[in-house]
Amino acid sequence: MAKKNPAKAPAAPKKVEELMTGTTVFNVPMPADLKALKGMSPIVIKQPYQIDYIHSYGQDSPFFAGLSNGKLLGTKCRKCDYTWANPRLACTHCGRETEWVEIPQSGRVHTFTTCYFGGEEFLKETPFHLVLVEFDGVDTLFLSRLIGPVEPEEIRIGMKVKAKFRRNSQLKPSDVYFVPAE
Repeated sequence: MAKKNPAKAPAAPKKVEELMTGTTVFNVPMPADLKALKGMSPIVIKQPYQIDYIHSYGQDSPFFAGLSNGKLLGTKCRKCDYTWANPRLACTHCGRETEWVEIPQSGRVHTFTTCYFGGEEFLKETPFHLVLVEFDGVDTLFLSRLIGPVEPEEIRIGMKVKAKFRRNSQLKPSDVYFVPAE
């Protein structure tokens, strides 16, 4: 026969350690009359948020390896003889798998825009210029920044440009940019 455990006295409540992290507030307004709570202004909190985002470039990894080594890589369909400046795994015309090819590092401005607002990475550079670059022997355009001209009036359609690469690659599309070639 099993012995029964004698009844234990209830455990004392555990104390929750108060840490000095997150948002610390003092003197949060609280009306004495609870009926006034509906008219209370909302409490607004600014809280920093940081996350490590892990992702893979997958099939585009050779493109970024090329940028890190001072090369522009695109893809080509040998059947359709079509070349993409921005790589494609498969031909959008026939569906055949494409091959990696090196594309020229000099081209011409096809069109451009000047951005007066930008994402966090480019805030310090605003205003900045984006160009669509056309290359000889390549069927699509390549979007990149144009560094050098200060004013939009200094940029013209057909202007010759050449690629430059960051010395210290960050494995980002912004590792390549263009400057006037003239």
